[in-house]
Amino acid sequence: MGVVESVKAASDTYTPVAGEVIAVNDELAASPELINSEPYDAWIYQLRPSDRSQLDRLLDAAGYKALIGEH
Repeated sequence: MGVVESVKAASDTYTPVAGEVIAVNDELAASPELINSEPYDAWIYQLRPSDRSQLDRLLDAAGYKALIGEH
């Protein structure tokens, strides 16, 4: 779905489900730090999933925190 670049590296990023990108957050071009400062409020793109059942495999914020050992 995109590339994240830093001073030392560039990394591909992947969407967790298949679908069509229907919107892009243009605000991030001017303020990319929003992804770090507001990780649960900022968004990169909006996706219309081609198979909504794939969404059942995704974690919510609490599930992700439990997975990585945060409380």
